[in-house]
Amino acid sequence: MLGVLTGAGLWVAGEQLSRPARASLGPPPADLQARAVRIPVPRPIPDAAGEQAPGQVSGWFSPGQPRRGAVLLLHGVRSHRGQMLARARLLHQTGMSVLLIDLPAHGESSGERISFGWRESQGVAAALSFLRRELPQEKLGVIGVSLGGASLLLLSPQERGPLQAVALESVYPTIEEAVHNRLRVRIGEALSQGLTPMLLSQLPLRLGVEPSQLRPEQALRQLGETPVLVAGGQLDTQTPPAETRRMAAAAPQLHTLWLLDGAHHTDLQAFAPEAYRQQVLAFLVQRLRADTDAGANTAPTATP
Repeated sequence: MLGVLTGAGLWVAGEQLSRPARASLGPPPADLQARAVRIPVPRPIPDAAGEQAPGQVSGWFSPGQPRRGAVLLLHGVRSHRGQMLARARLLHQTGMSVLLIDLPAHGESSGERISFGWRESQGVAAALSFLRRELPQEKLGVIGVSLGGASLLLLSPQERGPLQAVALESVYPTIEEAVHNRLRVRIGEALSQGLTPMLLSQLPLRLGVEPSQLRPEQALRQLGETPVLVAGGQLDTQTPPAETRRMAAAAPQLHTLWLLDGAHHTDLQAFAPEAYRQQVLAFLVQRLRADTDAGANTAPTATP
């Protein structure tokens, strides 16, 4: 009976973790000078019945000034593009073009299951293609927070295409560690060790993806010559500093490792806006603006 109850509880937990996170966002804020967009997803996103339904991602697109660069903003799990609005305003003030999207199964985008980066990557690929069509002359960068960063990394190099800057914030290295860390915070180390494999065993049944396919750390090694900034919180228990350091070590072209004192698994821009401006915004301006020296200050930097 205990085994049956445990199995049922885990199945319910898996249902809650993978169910879509819908939200209605309305029109873009006036100060962003953006327009609402609906971007078709070339690779259909399976619906709840497993059918290959046509997909789309919803977003706000704010064109900037020529030669200032363009940035795709990708939010965290169970959130939406509104989470990235402060970052969009920060980038918009510098003249950069900005695209904020709802990842598949989030906000106003299609998709019937959250898949921890696997299907969400299809929406990221569509958004990158949109930016390249709209702004073919601009250098292109991405800020990916947690799930958003994983969704970018889980794209194949061919689907992702060339990028001139990537900022990864609090991105998990493997799905096994991500699940274990979150369970450990709630139920302790011993129970988490036992229940994590049972929860992960649902991935092929629910989502058609194996845990071995959800390893952003491994995928990060395929970014090639793209400069990467890796950020996280010193007090983060969901993506601990040791895991953030591993992500930084996996980047072929690490520009900066930034571990923020006092920060948990939180919105780093909201936690320390001025430090964020100095670290992340400065990195993107340096790499994306056509009138800056892209070869300057390329040596990796790190915070303790």
